[in-house]
Amino acid sequence: MIHKIWGFFIIVGIIFCLCTGKTDILNEEILGSAKSSLDMVVKIFPVMALWMGIMNIAKESGLLQKFSNLLSPILGKLFPEVPKSHESLSLIASNVVANMFGLGNAATPFGLKAMKSLQEINPKKDTASRSMITFLVLNTSGVTIIPTTIISLRMMYGSANPTEIVAACILATILSTCGGLIIDRILAKRR
Repeated sequence: MIHKIWGFFIIVGIIFCLCTGKTDILNEEILGSAKSSLDMVVKIFPVMALWMGIMNIAKESGLLQKFSNLLSPILGKLFPEVPKSHESLSLIASNVVANMFGLGNAATPFGLKAMKSLQEINPKKDTASRSMITFLVLNTSGVTIIPTTIISLRMMYGSANPTEIVAACILATILSTCGGLIIDRILAKRR
């Protein structure tokens, strides 16, 4: 749906520029956007590669599993329908830890595997289970301790202190996660 909205905006913008005779502005924007997009990718890539490498080292060394084990008691309470030894809890914990470090790209494979694992224990295959909905809320609102993408964007645009937003990001993501989980529980009880 979103691609249709953006496609509509682009077409309307092009038609407007053609009708008003401002094709020079259209050409400048197309070329300028391509250049700034490439610059952004080139500047963000090293930061993302660094954190993805750190996450891979943490995974291979067992550190990610230790973080997952620390989260297991909390996840056991959030997902009471999931058996304690089920692999989905470990995948959910890995997803949460990756999101905590601002690595949405690294968290995605864990999230997809966790959903697939939760679907295997779902009694109604055509409807999202209680655990699947809770995981979606947890993943979407995820607590972020190190917002790597935001920090790298601030560095790219020359911020004097690109890490000054860390405390605000931590607070905002904690509040959004708590709010999302509270609403999730209220709606679950209403069923």
